[in-house]
Amino acid sequence: MASVSSDLYPFKSHYLDIGGHRFHYLEEGKGDPVVLLHGNPSWSFYYRKLIPKLSSEFHCLAPDHIGMGYSDKPGDDAYNYTYTQRVKDLEYFLEVKGITDNITLIVHDWGGMIGMYYARRHPEAIKKIVLLNTAAFHLPKQKAFPFMLRFTRSFLGIFAVRAFNAFSFGATLIGVKRNKMPREVRRAYRAPYNSWKNRIATLRFVQDVPLKIGDPGFDEITDLQDHLHLFKDTPILIAWGLKDVVFDVNILEKWVEYLPHAQVHRFEDCGHYILEDAQEEVGKLIVDFLAH
Repeated sequence: MASVSSDLYPFKSHYLDIGGHRFHYLEEGKGDPVVLLHGNPSWSFYYRKLIPKLSSEFHCLAPDHIGMGYSDKPGDDAYNYTYTQRVKDLEYFLEVKGITDNITLIVHDWGGMIGMYYARRHPEAIKKIVLLNTAAFHLPKQKAFPFMLRFTRSFLGIFAVRAFNAFSFGATLIGVKRNKMPREVRRAYRAPYNSWKNRIATLRFVQDVPLKIGDPGFDEITDLQDHLHLFKDTPILIAWGLKDVVFDVNILEKWVEYLPHAQVHRFEDCGHYILEDAQEEVGKLIVDFLAH
């Protein structure tokens, strides 16, 4: 697997064994814990500029899900690439690290599904939540399953992802709207996914989206959305790129419906990778939110 320049990713790597696999994470700073969860097809690199803004006051932990980033990328015979396993991995990680209360969750993309189900199972552990273009519920009735995800689950799409890294490559191009991602940053996002073998999780995450009753994870997400009311009084910040083609305004409106007291900031000209499009603005919002 290709590594990323320390100029772009200036952190010491830490590893934990989960089921015989190396689980990579960043750990910076001291204080109350802030757990930063990435989605697909990104990795902890997504939080590279936010962590230094927080680590002077907080204990920042940013893991790479198994199959992602610098974590191991086992085959299907060695790891269960499912939503429920992702939540178990997070629970085990935080238990081993002794992180059990006063947790601030910062979540993006699949990180929201994973982190919020952890929160649903341990609501007493959660102090604050930051939501960045993510979801924790089924698709709203008015929203169709996005074309790019449908294509990725097709025979041709599967081949394109595994053979050509199409999902990660495409995300670095269409995931930003305000600012074109510099070439070295695009390469860094794609670096962990540099072979057919190493692209397994970027595909499995898309295939794992439960769309109907009986799909793996469907019941867990139903349970999660039915319990989002547990967090209606939790301090929550939502920063949203409205030009996201997957997590669009329909998803945002659903969040507002579930969490009417959340502090919502809409960015009209930003896309899915909102921390790339509006790093300084969103970073300041998060720093201020955590400080009060």
